[in-house]
Amino acid sequence: MIESKYLKDSIHNIQKLFVIPALRKFETKNLGKMLRLSKIRQYKDSEIIIKEGDTDPWFYFLLSGGVRIEKGGVTLGTINKMGEVFGEMRILDKLSRSASVYAVGETICLAVNTAATHRIPSDDETANFLLLLYKVFAEYISIRLRLTNEELVETKKQLEALTEKTK
Repeated sequence: MIESKYLKDSIHNIQKLFVIPALRKFETKNLGKMLRLSKIRQYKDSEIIIKEGDTDPWFYFLLSGGVRIEKGGVTLGTINKMGEVFGEMRILDKLSRSASVYAVGETICLAVNTAATHRIPSDDETANFLLLLYKVFAEYISIRLRLTNEELVETKKQLEALTEKTK
């Protein structure tokens, strides 16, 4: 992994964040706060980004490339759309990482360190920033849960069909 230093909240860097669809809802000052918690990380193909069981404080926005999510050696899915969020569940529930994430091809991410909140001033605006961030997480989790529900229904139908054939 190649990692930058923490980013500066310059207008140039803030403007770059507006290409991420989920961040378009943020005000400029809130994006500046996020930048102060963020680094750019670049990974080689198949390099591990998140290890199942770890308790690190990072979540990620995919900037380029892709990621593969695995649990117990089984691929659960892939993410390859610029701006998608991953690693957010650990931030929400404070439990250990539920899956591992690997780079697919050369992958670049905006990595946000939620333990580095000392880098931003504490005020009412910070609370608004955190609420907006949690809203982004909730939207992505909702979409993923809906897809998981669809896959579960399809799998149950296939299992029922196989069970009927064996009777």
